[in-house]
Amino acid sequence: MKMITFLVVGLTVHFIFFLSIFDIYFTSPLVHGMTPKTTPLNPPASRLVLIVADGLRADSLYTLLPNGTSTAPYLRTVIEDRGTWGVSHTRVPTESRPGHVALIAGFYEDVSAVAKGWKVNPVEFDSVFNQSRHTWSWGIPDIINMFAEGPSGDRMYAHTYPASEVDFVSTDPSRLDSWVFTQVKSLFQSAKSNSTLMSILLKDKNVFFLHLAGIDINGHTNKPMSKEYLNNIGLVDTGVSDLVSVIEDFYSNDGRTAFLFTSDHGMTDWGSHGAGHPSETLTPFVAWGAGIQGAHKVTEDQLYPDGYLQDWKLEHLRRVDLNQADVTPLMASLLGLPIPVNSVGVLPVLYLKNSDNFKAECMYTNAIQILEQFKVKMKQKKETTLSCLFTPFQQLTEQKQAELIQKARILIQLEKYGDAISLCQSLISDALEGLIYYHTYDRFFLGCSVVLGFVGWTSYVFLVILKTHASLNMHPDILKQKPDSKLVWLSVCVAVAISIFLLIQRSPFTYYIYCLLPVPLWYSVLKESSTLRDLIHSAPSLSLWKCFGYFALVAFGIELLVVSFFHRFMLTVGLAILSLWPMLSGLFGKAKYRSVNWFLGCLCLAAFPLVPVLGRGHNTNLVMCAGALTVFVSACFLWSSRNRTSLHLGDKQLFVIQMLHVAVCSYVPYLTHSSLQQKQGLPLLSQIISWLTLASSIVVPLMSSTRLFHRLLSVFLSLTATYFLLSTGAEALFPPALSWLMFAWINIEQEAMIAEGISGRHELSTIDFSANIDISKIRQLKLDDIRRSYFFVFFIITAFFGTGNIASLNSFDPVSIYCFLTVYNPFIMGGLLLWKVIMPFIFVMCAFETIQATAELSSKSLFLIVLVISDVMALHFFFLVQDYGSWLDIGTSISHYVIVMSMTIFLMLLSILTHILTSRRLVLWRRRKMHFP
Repeated sequence: MKMITFLVVGLTVHFIFFLSIFDIYFTSPLVHGMTPKTTPLNPPASRLVLIVADGLRADSLYTLLPNGTSTAPYLRTVIEDRGTWGVSHTRVPTESRPGHVALIAGFYEDVSAVAKGWKVNPVEFDSVFNQSRHTWSWGIPDIINMFAEGPSGDRMYAHTYPASEVDFVSTDPSRLDSWVFTQVKSLFQSAKSNSTLMSILLKDKNVFFLHLAGIDINGHTNKPMSKEYLNNIGLVDTGVSDLVSVIEDFYSNDGRTAFLFTSDHGMTDWGSHGAGHPSETLTPFVAWGAGIQGAHKVTEDQLYPDGYLQDWKLEHLRRVDLNQADVTPLMASLLGLPIPVNSVGVLPVLYLKNSDNFKAECMYTNAIQILEQFKVKMKQKKETTLSCLFTPFQQLTEQKQAELIQKARILIQLEKYGDAISLCQSLISDALEGLIYYHTYDRFFLGCSVVLGFVGWTSYVFLVILKTHASLNMHPDILKQKPDSKLVWLSVCVAVAISIFLLIQRSPFTYYIYCLLPVPLWYSVLKESSTLRDLIHSAPSLSLWKCFGYFALVAFGIELLVVSFFHRFMLTVGLAILSLWPMLSGLFGKAKYRSVNWFLGCLCLAAFPLVPVLGRGHNTNLVMCAGALTVFVSACFLWSSRNRTSLHLGDKQLFVIQMLHVAVCSYVPYLTHSSLQQKQGLPLLSQIISWLTLASSIVVPLMSSTRLFHRLLSVFLSLTATYFLLSTGAEALFPPALSWLMFAWINIEQEAMIAEGISGRHELSTIDFSANIDISKIRQLKLDDIRRSYFFVFFIITAFFGTGNIASLNSFDPVSIYCFLTVYNPFIMGGLLLWKVIMPFIFVMCAFETIQATAELSSKSLFLIVLVISDVMALHFFFLVQDYGSWLDIGTSISHYVIVMSMTIFLMLLSILTHILTSRRLVLWRRRKMHFP
């Protein structure tokens, strides 16, 4: 198979593997066809006010200040005198969109839907807003418009401020919350002179939704422990107090208004969110007003293991925790609305102040509503599964469903409300478990198909390495062998049988891809079985102990890399072990200077994984120190190479300009952050320099000398300048340290090749990569090339996790992009973050390409070994996903699988691009154009 064909096929296979994890684990939980259910009794509230303080942590609201006062005195009074309070537990990812969907629609949105955008719903879903008579909403456009579009659009009045107002630093974010409160007051003021509006407001089943974004923005910008964050909480508390007075006065204190105050997610001490830290998943929930139980004093200990009650000085008041989705049935019950059909929330009856009959009826409605989803899900799965293979959920068969529903109804009629509530809660628990059962029904089957394909692909690549890149005693006809007709017919029959089976079950189209992909892969493996026979025949001529030792070391190394995804300090352990390689291999005695350089480079880089991933302070002085270090080291490199090769005047000028540019870019973060701290806004000069640097970071190196060392140095300087602009502290020292080790790696590999007798010494500053390649010198793979490939994978992982930029979903700090923009724009911010992550990759990949060229290997050979190592790692994470039980652990393993697969796909794309750019036809055409000999 030709190189380009092999890469395209490999890219397609890996893209399928990449998508499979989302199709297996992140499919939409929504089902349709259910009938809305309502409670037949009169509701306690005519209207409901939902206030969501974005990014508010539970402890930030409940913890008293050092002087004994509260940051939110009004809400504290509500908790102590006339409301019920608790902690609302959110789910990962702790982001605004899934948090609001859980609060208002009652279900936890799948990751694929979250990734499709914040402003438009990927799927239509039912919500409390959709079921209400009218809903008025105020706040940030991304959240408000998410519910304004779709089924709620004809009954929802959306009021938003321009997205450009969401500026992280130029203005005080709390003014956004003041705007919301002002707009709400204006609505009720306008109604006094507008009879049409007055009549609408006086009707029942109305909802008022206030989204307050100021606390979240202040948390990102100034951190949750800052006075700005706490002052914003105080402003919100005052606004809520005034709002309650306005609404109560408008409705003449009729006692028919329910108030709910909560948050969509919390925030870490370092000002970010997205993962599962308690500071992100624990949010406050305070409810008071119509239909809400008043403050309930307790004397006995409350069984909450987190120990927060004593810290918050609230141990004397009953705490009632709930899951975020439970807010939906609570709102529906208070207003007498149908519970949204896709809600999986369980009504928290302890919040309700009403008759036991009302509570039992509401819980019964909640149980029937969730059971309806279970029935639809079971019916769908039963229709798409052969009857002989269908395994129903044993805890809730059709007979048991009917028995439990009838029993609950009888208990309510007998006025045994407590027993009825307990039975309904048990029924809901079983129905939710059944929903998960049917939602994941095909997961094991699909997982086995993907694993079978993975093993087939990896086996095929291994055989390709043995056949075309290893020095085996091949049978002379092995390269001319023709496909076995029996094997072809067997593969066709298996594919047809699988297709018929999937067709009968009416499986989705993607199931055909996952199940049929292993067929051609294993056909290719079986077709190359003769290669294995040649390997066995060549065994006597091989050093088996040496082979076994290499593979044992690589297996240990792969396991170390897998563990490093969960514990970053393992990268430090790995680098410490790698630093001893010259001593253990005997290179130290032959090249002491280069061995010491390698040893120090490994130890220097080993310090970075020990730096905490999160919570690091900002210190732009370190960025300037990194800039000075980069300029000094680059100047030393150029000075040391001056005697081996001369530079043209244009190349010298380019390097001087690049080094001055690095110095300027290391100063820009200091200039920017100083201006922002003084509330003077983002300097225009900083913004111009930043965007021009970003745009030129790829183009400028192409203008440098074509000699290997000079091109590598130019790439390093160009990308480092951009990296500095995206740095806020110690991570700016990472590119110089990584580049130092990469140059040391290139030099020590040359010594290793000399020791192996592969080639003589070649100074990098004398090698011109644009020169013609002598194909006759391209050699076969040796055992030591496995080590080179493993080093590359190890350094790629180190480049990814070394500074902890995205070692966790919640570690992104928006402060790092302030040199480019301060206005909230998730797509530009995400793009800048992605580029910051990719730049260290490019350092490592350039070094690896250099080693591959100087090692006299083809562009395909080492890459195949890298492919095998990365695929083994991905398969390892795929198995870990199967083993874990908790949602958070599954999500962690899936994210690691996605990272490895993304890196592999990225490397394959780069290899395809490299192969196209270095193809013989293109090279000859380019040489004719440039008049090269």
